[in-house]
Amino acid sequence: MKRAELTTVPAHSALLPLLDGADFHDAYRFPVSGPDGLPPLGVFMAAMAATPAWVDRLMWLRNRIVERLGLKDLGLLGGFRPSKPLSDYGPGDRVGIFTIQEIRDGEIIVGDKDRHLDVWLSLCLMPADGDGRCAVLTTVVRNRNALGRLYMLVVKPLHRIIAPAVLNTYLARSPG
Repeated sequence: MKRAELTTVPAHSALLPLLDGADFHDAYRFPVSGPDGLPPLGVFMAAMAATPAWVDRLMWLRNRIVERLGLKDLGLLGGFRPSKPLSDYGPGDRVGIFTIQEIRDGEIIVGDKDRHLDVWLSLCLMPADGDGRCAVLTTVVRNRNALGRLYMLVVKPLHRIIAPAVLNTYLARSPG
């Protein structure tokens, strides 16, 4: 497997209990290359740093449109300081468009809440079939109101293109 593949949410993920009542969720499994000791936050940041330029352009357009509706300008997916040491990050810190919610052994949970929806992402590290490691990136969304439902009508099909595109760009840039 050298591409991101649709999969199920890992049984040990902190997001598993959130699936009940979720309006949207998906999970993508992908191989992890690089240092064996790279923690989930490091893998997450490496993947976000590989965001294709067209995705950042879409985020820029999204931010311009939703500002008029009173929603947050989230910035860009890869909008973080790559030189900041991983050990300096903790719950409450921003990584791109997300806020770190929790750092667990083998998993990072990021997300945000807005007046229209709540979004959580998890990156779980797992053993791969055979040698090496893989990760599963899970997204869970709960709509808060009609604006959230309308927003997700547009975002859901885009997410299903963007999430694997970001992960596959990360994989293409990764050694091995």
